[in-house]
Amino acid sequence: MRRVPPSALLLGAAGLIPFVWAALLVLGIGTQRPLPLPAVLTGDGQLILIRYGGIILAFMSGVLWGFATTQSGGKAAIGYACATIPALWWFFMPGGQAATALINLMTGFAALLILDYAFQRWEMAPDWWMSLRIPLTAVVLICLGIGAWA
Repeated sequence: MRRVPPSALLLGAAGLIPFVWAALLVLGIGTQRPLPLPAVLTGDGQLILIRYGGIILAFMSGVLWGFATTQSGGKAAIGYACATIPALWWFFMPGGQAATALINLMTGFAALLILDYAFQRWEMAPDWWMSLRIPLTAVVLICLGIGAWA
């Protein structure tokens, strides 16, 4: 694995901010003193995790779709099919209760990591891809777990 480009690392880490903030809200941290925050960052941490997690899961489907566009023939078709799985998972499995939705998101992100690995093995993703995806996914899964079980 190669070194992650600094811009990808920085922006990937920035994408974790809503996950971490929402997990802190679930734990009751950051709610003691009112902070001048945008309304989207206040309130129910579980709801923030569900909303943002669903957005990011679908976004990552788009990233995989983009990787598939670099291929042709059957390899592209397999890539396109696999790229739709995370977004379709979230569409069909949002969950009726907050904890169920968060567990379904955790399942989606865990499956996404498997797809990330497959795309790298199929030489569709950059060689540094898993060096970025593993730590980001670990943080996301921890935050979603806090939301589901704290």
